[in-house]
Amino acid sequence: MGIFGKTTALIMLTLTSISLWAQGPNNSGTYYQNADGKKGEALKTALCVIINPHTERTYKQLWTDFQSTDMREDGKVWDMYSSITNYEFGTDQAGNFSKEGDKYNREHSFPKSWFNDATPMYTDLFHLYPTDGTVNGKRDNHPFGEVANPSWTSAEGFSKLGTCTYPGYSGTVFEPNDEYKGDFARTYFYMVTCYEEKLPNWYENNPESQPTLDGNTYPGLSSWQLEMLMKWAKNDPVSEKETNRNNAVYGIQRNRNPYIDYPGLEEYVWGDKKEEAFSYNNYGNTDGITNFRYTITTTMQGTYNLQGQRIKNPAKGLYIINRKKVFIK
Repeated sequence: MGIFGKTTALIMLTLTSISLWAQGPNNSGTYYQNADGKKGEALKTALCVIINPHTERTYKQLWTDFQSTDMREDGKVWDMYSSITNYEFGTDQAGNFSKEGDKYNREHSFPKSWFNDATPMYTDLFHLYPTDGTVNGKRDNHPFGEVANPSWTSAEGFSKLGTCTYPGYSGTVFEPNDEYKGDFARTYFYMVTCYEEKLPNWYENNPESQPTLDGNTYPGLSSWQLEMLMKWAKNDPVSEKETNRNNAVYGIQRNRNPYIDYPGLEEYVWGDKKEEAFSYNNYGNTDGITNFRYTITTTMQGTYNLQGQRIKNPAKGLYIINRKKVFIK
């Protein structure tokens, strides 16, 4: 159904959205209040101050944490590197593996060698994911990038390794599936925001990080990497999976990823809107009217928030909703 398909539903959506944002997205309340009114570089630093303090986990605790943050609806491990895995939590973790589908492990999507295995980054759940051990090993410490003629692919061509074809870099890169490129883009936006003061040191002391980082606290990411990740984030908007995971990590670490809570926030930090002031409780609104950035692609009767999640069910007349990516543009 198109965005003008049901006037009543659109009105309900608009009113509900404005009300929810007034409380902060995803029940975040006043969590982001101290970033209010900031722009560009100043906004990034204000967000850093808000999200950096968090409860540090032990490496062992991550196995249990993943059961809250990365469980599929069928109770299995949600693997973003492989399309064929069907892992059971605990039973299939770590251990010996020789091929894709054997075991899952703890993947630092922002490679741990880039920060010398230092804490608290080493166990920060916002960039740690359970992934297939074999695919994780192939990714190694390579930057994320785009590949035209891969030297290696995971099963069904889901993930790729090869020479980067994105303008600005020609080294070996790892390309995740389109389905999760936005997830990893927002992961990297979080990392260079949360740990911005550490970025110059990481760049200077870890050459492997240099294709991705720029050696500064701002922008933080190299020009080609930032441009590519901004594209990935736009093409793969925030999903219900990410929102649920953000809330789950908050329950464990007591901090949040603002680039998930505020879809398109990266534009206010690095993009076309970096001269516009951020408003934590009126985000995306102009003169009280919601500026919708998404289109309804799958819908049902009921009331939705800005992430496209159903927040109020009618008694009957339900339609099927795509739980994975229902959003407004």
